[in-house]
Formats: sequence, structure tokens, C-alpha cells
Amino acid sequence: MRILGIEFKEVHFRWVGIAIVSIIMSFVHPLSDGETYIPKLIKAFFFTSIYWNGAFLLFILFRKKFPLIKQTPKRLTLTFITLILFLLISDPLLCSVFHERTLAESLQPDVLLHNVSVNFIAALVVGSFYENAYFFDQWKNTIRINESLKNQQIRTQFEVLQNQMSPHFLFNSLNTLSVLITEDQQIAVDFTDSLSEVYRYILQNKEKDVVTLEQELDFVKSYVFLLQKRYPENLKVNINVEESTLKMHIPPLTLQILVENSIKHNIVSRSNPLTVDVFTENGKMVIVKNNLQPKRSLERSTKTGLDNIVKRYNFLSKQNIDIITTDENFLVAVPLLSIKTEKDHNLA
Repeated sequence: MRILGIEFKEVHFRWVGIAIVSIIMSFVHPLSDGETYIPKLIKAFFFTSIYWNGAFLLFILFRKKFPLIKQTPKRLTLTFITLILFLLISDPLLCSVFHERTLAESLQPDVLLHNVSVNFIAALVVGSFYENAYFFDQWKNTIRINESLKNQQIRTQFEVLQNQMSPHFLFNSLNTLSVLITEDQQIAVDFTDSLSEVYRYILQNKEKDVVTLEQELDFVKSYVFLLQKRYPENLKVNINVEESTLKMHIPPLTLQILVENSIKHNIVSRSNPLTVDVFTENGKMVIVKNNLQPKRSLERSTKTGLDNIVKRYNFLSKQNIDIITTDENFLVAVPLLSIKTEKDHNLA
């Protein structure tokens, strides 16, 4: 906790606050006959310590149960209801223990209401400091996570765009296009359309955290079309996803990176054709699988790939990515995300 540029630990703030509130409460409750100020102050310190520390434990308990910003109304409601119950029980008991009044006197409605009201107002003021500090920390943490995700997205777009703009990729694409123009003008037009779709998708989705699986698959099909013109008989890509999963979400370029990695790290030849399967499982995962035939020497890699996908999922979801290598196959299973859009909320 930082106040006026000075860092304070919560425990320091709490016990200094207890001392200050004890002094204030000593003046709020008048001295009884024969009572002196020092014993009154000590007694107020004990009362305040129990109330403050009890309230503090309640705040911490409900923070752990409802940590998200969107859960704030529920957390505050339950915290303050529990806080009132805590004061209703503890005040009569403490007054009886410290001989302030008998238990019967403390349970009189007017006495109980007065004491609980004063203590609750004090707890409310103190609690507002805790909640404001917690909300501010959560807000800063959310901004930090969003900035990290944004930076990761920018790095992803840059890496993918860099790969697609590399002389090697452009040379192969343009060389393929020139051959197609002389052989089949219609296929050449389709190839040009697919090439433009690849770049359009990258540029259009560079600011997005997620896209629908349907959008990602449409992009992958355009990308695969280009690849299959380069490897006409040596590359086979099968796409088989459940209809119900098409509106679920996935970070953009996830499947493209996985398909690209399959080709980058494996032999693709007439004698060793590569098969890449893209399919969904149980409506929860989308899997990219290829037969394993590793290259002896890999193409130059910027080493984004899987690490990039893992980092983006860490920001978006607590679900894990599964990476499985067998003697014959390499599989990557990424979770499909259920995200309600503004349209979904309006229909709800």
C-alpha cells in the first residue's frame, strides 16, 4: 500500500489505524462514573483490535472466494452481511466480558442497535480503504494483463507477417502464380484471391484477442490452398470439425501457426507425403495432428510457434494446451473458448 509515495505494509496500516480509531471511539463513548481515560482507552483498543482484525479476516475470506472484478457486488454484499452478523454477536459478548454491561442489557434492541451502528460505520469506513486499494490493484493487474496480451498479439502478427513476407515465401508464391497463369488462368485467379485473403486476415485481426473457429478455418483453408499448389501431391490437409464448435473462439492465427509448423519441421516429398488433420474433440478442443517425419536440418525459425500459442492461452484461459508426440504422430490440442459477445448478451 503506497501513501504519499511511501510504501506501507498492510499490517502497519492496520495497527496504526486501530490505535487511531481507539482514541476516536474513546471520545465517542462517554466515561462512566468513576472511570478514567487510560483504562477507557485500553478497553477501546481491545474492542477495536477484535473488530478490525475480525473484519479484516472477513474481507480476505471473501476476496479469495470472489476474486474477480465482476464479482465485486456479490463479494461486497456477502462481506457486509457477514460483518453485521459478526458485530451483532461479538459486541454483546465483549461488553459482557469487559463488564461494560450485562449480556441482557447489551441485547436490549436500542442498546444493541446503537453500538452495532457505531461499530459498523467505523468498519465501513475502514473497509472502504481496503476495497478501494484492492479494486485499484485489480484494475492495475487487468491493465497489465491486457497490455501483455496486446504485446504478445503484436509479436504474433509480426512473426507471422514476417514469415509470409519473407523472400522465400514470396518467391515460391509468385513462382507458383506465374506457372498457373500459363497453365490455368482460373486457378491462377483463385490462387491470387487466396494469397490476398491470407494478408487480409492477418491485417484485419491484428488487434483482436480471439476470433471464431469458423473465421480461423476460412483463413486456414486459404493458406492451405497456397501450400497445396506448392506441394500438389505431397501435402494433404483434412479439416473435420463439429458444426456446434464453429461459433466458439480461438486466438487468431493459432491453427495457421500449427499447420505451418507441421510443414516447417517435417519432410514433405513424393516418397514421404505429409498428412495434417485438423479436427475437434468433444466440442471442447481443436486438434492439429501430422504424421511425424522430422527434417534433419530445419528451416530458419524465429522460434515463436508453440511458445507463442501457450503464452496467449495463459492470458486468455486457465485451460492447458496438450502437446503429444508418439512414434508416428505429433499432436497439439488447444481449447476452444466460450466467450459471450455483446450480441449474445442482448439476446439473453
